[in-house]
Amino acid sequence: MTEIFGVPTPVLVGQLLLGLINGSFYALLSLGLAIIFGMLNVINFAHGAFYMLGGFAAWFLLSTLGLNYWATLAAAPLLVGLLGIVVERLFLRRLYQMDHLYSLLLTFGIALMLEGLFRHIFGAAGKPYPVPSALSGGINLGFMFLPIYRGWVIAVSLVICLLTWLTIERTKLGAYLRAATENPALVQAFGINVPLMLTLTYAFCVGLAGFAGALAAPLYQVSPGMGSGIIIVVFAVVVIGGMGSIGGAIITALGLGVLEGLTKTFYPAASSIAVFVAMVLVILIRPAGLFSREA
Repeated sequence: MTEIFGVPTPVLVGQLLLGLINGSFYALLSLGLAIIFGMLNVINFAHGAFYMLGGFAAWFLLSTLGLNYWATLAAAPLLVGLLGIVVERLFLRRLYQMDHLYSLLLTFGIALMLEGLFRHIFGAAGKPYPVPSALSGGINLGFMFLPIYRGWVIAVSLVICLLTWLTIERTKLGAYLRAATENPALVQAFGINVPLMLTLTYAFCVGLAGFAGALAAPLYQVSPGMGSGIIIVVFAVVVIGGMGSIGGAIITALGLGVLEGLTKTFYPAASSIAVFVAMVLVILIRPAGLFSREA
């Protein structure tokens, strides 16, 4: 069996694959966080709760209503996005011109209430969600066995992140969004409904979190605490990439996922803090983040 730096190749590749999967979820979540902060000027600490809601929505649609995997994957983010519209209309809209601390405290409170509510209803134990039959099994690549569903997670996450980045950075809609954050009165003068645009932007971003939760359901058990366990790492990703930097969030998320995989291979004891060590180093060297325009 071949080895790389004393580690069997299948073990190293397997950890890298696991790191890419984690990085894919980090990318979907940090992408939404970066857009919300960059476009709406809101620190959305409830993002992990929306990720959890996406997982529970998929589980409920599958187990109770009998929808198949593909239907739940499409419906779960839509349901989470509708809830996001309610949250933005009732609460966040009042805080756009206020200090970031107010939005952070509000969304943190929303996250605690949602997690507490679901923990009271469903308990702390996770709910199983089977891998769809069309994506079960794996492919023998010679040097490793690749589970089809894990490959699907990486592929669909990369496609969605790329399409979102292209929409924001390379289309007229993205130009309107960026202009609306800098000079909403001017954009409004062109006949564009800026408040509606901001509402739909928030709904889309939390829908991304819901999609990530539905995508993660077959890999991890759906539980009330699944969002709180990942949101701290995702915030670290956004800080390293640069608050509001969409491309930076995607690149940093995938890179840190790989870093976690490598750390688990060569020094497992440090795998849980590798991301935060990287964040401290980046803050010391480039406080605005690696990809921030201010940097």
